[in-house]
Amino acid sequence: MRINRTWAIRIGIAVAAIALFALRDHLPEINLEEIIKDLSEGLGEWTYLLVAVLAFLETGAFVGLVAPGEFTVMLGGAVAGQGDILLPVIMAITWVAAFCGDSVSFTLGARLGRGFLVRHGEKVRITDERLRQVESYFARHGGKTIVIGRFIGLVRALAPFIAGTSGMRYRDFAPYSILGTGLWSATFVLIGYFASQSLDEVAGVVGRSLIWFGVAVGAIIAAVVAFRQLRSEQGRARVARGIERRPWLRPLLPLARALRPQARFIGRRLRPGGLGLEFTTVVAALSVALFVLLSYWSIVGDDPAPTAGDQAALDLSDDIRSGWLDSLAKVVTALGAGYVVFPLAGIAAVALCARRRWAEVGVLAAGMAVIAVGPDAVKDWTDRPRPPDPLAESGGSSFPSGHAANSTFYTWLAVTIAYRLRPRLTHGGTVIAVGIVLTALIGLTRVYLHVHWMSDVSAGWALGFAAFAAAAAVALIGRYIRDNPRRDDAPDPGAAAGAQH
Repeated sequence: MRINRTWAIRIGIAVAAIALFALRDHLPEINLEEIIKDLSEGLGEWTYLLVAVLAFLETGAFVGLVAPGEFTVMLGGAVAGQGDILLPVIMAITWVAAFCGDSVSFTLGARLGRGFLVRHGEKVRITDERLRQVESYFARHGGKTIVIGRFIGLVRALAPFIAGTSGMRYRDFAPYSILGTGLWSATFVLIGYFASQSLDEVAGVVGRSLIWFGVAVGAIIAAVVAFRQLRSEQGRARVARGIERRPWLRPLLPLARALRPQARFIGRRLRPGGLGLEFTTVVAALSVALFVLLSYWSIVGDDPAPTAGDQAALDLSDDIRSGWLDSLAKVVTALGAGYVVFPLAGIAAVALCARRRWAEVGVLAAGMAVIAVGPDAVKDWTDRPRPPDPLAESGGSSFPSGHAANSTFYTWLAVTIAYRLRPRLTHGGTVIAVGIVLTALIGLTRVYLHVHWMSDVSAGWALGFAAFAAAAAVALIGRYIRDNPRRDDAPDPGAAAGAQH
């Protein structure tokens, strides 16, 4: 009897996993507690850079084909759990780096095109036939592949590139990538964080991780299959008949019918168009930004002294200090000053008015208005001392950083250009990456120049992003109401028919 090669590989992996789980007590003892402690002490604040680079390279340079990125991300969470770095910061850095990697990979796919995969795809077992199948699949299910594929190594490394080669528009790709990278980053950072809180249980967690990962993948696949079955009336009827034939499942039917409105609501929030995925992404960004801002505000309000992460960031800036870097930092930090950002925002507003993009003008005006008054208002309520020995002029309270809040304008501008104004822009991912990097550099220079603590900068970023996200959410709701008039406002079909006679 001929054995299918694919099934032979699957059976071999399953046998190896079961053997590893069964014989784990007989393997050489590895003191994971000491390993994590040593890594935490050795890496410290350098964990930010390590996790960011590897999270970016995994999809941006296909490193995920040979090395999974979850371990590094979990390591970042574990170091945060030891108190050497800040949990919100490592989570945000991982999210941004992973999204930038996706965007670069998508841009490479759109730039190099299908011919590149045809010529070099066999090296990673991508034949022309498989490529056609993938392109067909992306045409129908591209967005779901980006989100779910984030948790499957090979798919995570290749999906953004193939999305670019398949002709998928960046404006359709970006929301799914933001959602997928956000879920992936939060999941594995928090796994590492909570595991490090009880290091004596890490060994048991690692021993069961393979099984739980298989359960998670199975749950994701089951959710996809269930969605396919339940999205049509015929499919729902077929599932209901199947449940009716199984007495032990019949109690689920009343519950499913009761939860149908909620399920429909969630389904609409995860689909493009209307108040769908774009609105969900904006609300998610608003929620995270407000969480970071209010968390730091509560910490600083109770104790204005620098946190452990603040001191670590300040020590790192002293370790890398040099004359040329001081001069460069002063130039970059000036890009976040109000006298630079607000005139640029005015120019952008005029350009948007010329194109009659009134919704974008409204978001820009509302976001910049909050940024203009928000930091000063919070400073008055907080009154936090600044770091010692500043290298640039500063005054007043330190929390939050006004420059960091101002710098979020560059990210908003990049996203607006790539996603709203030029959705077919080939280099849209690069534009967004440049905006994000510029925002990050402006904030980090404030720490390097001893003008703000890292928590001040993080709160400033959060305030700026919350302002733009809230304004964008209101704009999307307004557009939805405008494009979906109430039923009693709709024209009467009978009156229209009578008018024809």
